[in-house]
Amino acid sequence: MVPDPPGTVSFVGEVQAAVPLVPESEDDCCARLMRRCGFDSRDVARTWLTFLRAVGLARETDAGFERTRVEATADHLRTAYLDGVYGAREAAEALLAARDGDGGSGGGTAPGGVAVDAAFARVRERVPGWERNRTTDWEDVWRERVGLTLEWFVLLGLATEADGEYAASDELVAIESRGG
Repeated sequence: MVPDPPGTVSFVGEVQAAVPLVPESEDDCCARLMRRCGFDSRDVARTWLTFLRAVGLARETDAGFERTRVEATADHLRTAYLDGVYGAREAAEALLAARDGDGGSGGGTAPGGVAVDAAFARVRERVPGWERNRTTDWEDVWRERVGLTLEWFVLLGLATEADGEYAASDELVAIESRGG
């Protein structure tokens, strides 16, 4: 699960800091995130907890969830997002293909830009069967998720956005050229 991207990368560190160093149950962690970060529902807090696990800023143990000692920097989050968030690599590939002239304009007008629908087309075949069978509107759910991923890319400096189209940044190109 991917939360809405915050206004700043530093907010991710604030959310991470709200996760206890000593493991607590999921319910206790969610309540703590709600209290300390101002999340308005347990679902939002749970989504953030899942996200923090995906990017290596929290982990689940037998005793519950705990904060890792990894710092929530933009550098860490760039690579961790690409490696830990399902579908992020495919979304990045769509941006890189468009930059290289192999993906076209994705339904928009900006050269080298990719609209959410074009990026979703790249991710679509990778959506697991159980996700497809979980809900009848799985395509809408995953299209939204890809859109959120592209917004996270902008926050993390992996992409730029103009007129609803996303383009790979030099930072994304550099990460991919180093092999992720």
